[in-house]
Amino acid sequence: MEDLTGRRLVVVTGASSGIGLAAATDLARRGDQLVLVGRDPSRLRSAADEVREASGERPEVFRADFAVLDDVRQLAEQLRAAYDRIDVLANNAGAIVLQPVTTVDGFELSIQANHLAPFLLSNLLADRIRRMVVTASGAHRSGVLDPDDLNAPLRHYRPMAAYGTSKQANILFTAEAARRWPAVDSYSFHPGVVRTRFGNESRLVAVGMRLLPLRGPVKGAQTLVWLANQDRSRLIGGGYYFDCRPRRPLPKAADPQLATRLWTASATAVGIAG
Repeated sequence: MEDLTGRRLVVVTGASSGIGLAAATDLARRGDQLVLVGRDPSRLRSAADEVREASGERPEVFRADFAVLDDVRQLAEQLRAAYDRIDVLANNAGAIVLQPVTTVDGFELSIQANHLAPFLLSNLLADRIRRMVVTASGAHRSGVLDPDDLNAPLRHYRPMAAYGTSKQANILFTAEAARRWPAVDSYSFHPGVVRTRFGNESRLVAVGMRLLPLRGPVKGAQTLVWLANQDRSRLIGGGYYFDCRPRRPLPKAADPQLATRLWTASATAVGIAG
């Protein structure tokens, strides 16, 4: 790994545990200035303590619930007020939603928390960001994305299909961001099946996870940290990576026309110019 870290500013969403916390800790050890974003204040404080113990410096923390778009807008305002430049934005926050849930903003929770919220945050910070790394997933295989109906998963709800649809959106968003924002290095990655708090609310998911070859959060965060550090000349703009190597997503997650349609629909959904 080529170490490009110094005193860069790195913002990690979903940083309270799992991949986000592991990545934040690794980057802080390397000398980066970390900003942690999470939903739960108590867990966020504990995560900040852990990063401080590992690096000797306590990160800044910001609370935001991605199930509420006004929280995302407020977070963007706070980050803009605090920092003139964000060297790396790690869009890592995400959730698998076991029951059909409609947010206060009127969207299926998976597509909002996993795609619309980071889409909005990134757009509101685009002029400050130098590099964006998006936590996607191989689960995009189960996605069935219709930009004309982002709430389609609410009908005949299946958790993994809804989650996969949001992860398909992550990959398409990253590729389209690379095209629209040439000044922002944009990459997505699959972390593997990671042993985290993910899906803990369901006994079925928990049992299923135990049957899979799981990796720990540090291993799952490895590609995120690698993408945050590599020289852009060695990476593919808008590319999708797994285990520090470029991978080809399924065609439905690599369709440029679908990516354009998704961008337009997402901008309309969150109320920004497309």
